[in-house]
Amino acid sequence: MHLTESIHFTAIIVRSGGDGVPARSGDSVLKDNITVRQGDSAVLKCNVDSKVSRVAWLNRTTILFAGSEKWSLDPRVILMENTAVTEYSIKIQNVDVHDEGPYVCSILTNKKPKSTKVHLIVQVPARITNISKNITVNEGSNINLMCLAVGRPEANVMWKHHSPRGTHTFLTEGEHVELAAITKEQSGTYECIASNGILEPDVRTVQVTVNYPPFISKARSTGTPIGQKGILQCEASAVPRAEFEWYKEDRRLFNGLNGVKIENQGRQSMLVFFNVSEEDYGNYTCVAMNTMGITNASIILYGPGAMHDVNGAAGLPQCSICLLLIVTLFYLLKF
Repeated sequence: MHLTESIHFTAIIVRSGGDGVPARSGDSVLKDNITVRQGDSAVLKCNVDSKVSRVAWLNRTTILFAGSEKWSLDPRVILMENTAVTEYSIKIQNVDVHDEGPYVCSILTNKKPKSTKVHLIVQVPARITNISKNITVNEGSNINLMCLAVGRPEANVMWKHHSPRGTHTFLTEGEHVELAAITKEQSGTYECIASNGILEPDVRTVQVTVNYPPFISKARSTGTPIGQKGILQCEASAVPRAEFEWYKEDRRLFNGLNGVKIENQGRQSMLVFFNVSEEDYGNYTCVAMNTMGITNASIILYGPGAMHDVNGAAGLPQCSICLLLIVTLFYLLKF
């Protein structure tokens, strides 16, 4: 008895709950290889003619099926039923990485063995396995962030920085990010993105907090008439958040004493005068401090007859300014 028809082997992928579709790499059907995503099912399909006397499926040196008799102990491997007489197919359910490798459909006809081979390739979506924990450091420190990922094909790792101000910056590719002499501007969320083209990328984040000493960003002098409510404002950026103290000359002011109230709201401190008097006018000092350092700013509460310059200091009365200009002009003309 001669083999009158050629033996044809194909492989198809079966998605969970779906019908089989040709195995694809991009859009090209594979004849010798089949690529399956981890967790999917793979159907290995062997077409033979009616003159075949014996047929078997093997994985490396292990016999999976010999005819209709199952030799494999793996419950995931089953013989396909309700197929054509000339079709001999097996299904591997819930494919995993250890299923990867060569499979052989072995056929005996007229006492002459024939075989067709296929190599099963298992793809694994990228997955982050380890990432640095959230970290708090002092400004000027050196840090190293780590993000380890696995996948088949190999996962590509990239980093993005999301600053507290809402800006997004691409940093680098690779499992490690080194930040030397870190600044407060480099605080925020560091996003690790692992991808290999299989399913959606795996994304995880590391929160980096940078401690830095207070910086007073707002300290504006105020002009308030006698008998009115007056407010001096002082705003400081700092991590940890700054604590505030208020002074007039060298005397510290306390909340509720001497007709003033101190209101602290987050980064801002306000010195409130409910009924401004002549004695309230003058120079005040806002002090902001945390574990990293201390800073201060001078703020003036002045009356409606005083000038206020851009630096927050009270100016001289109009007549004093005129006198100062005349004296200055006199000395310039003299020389």
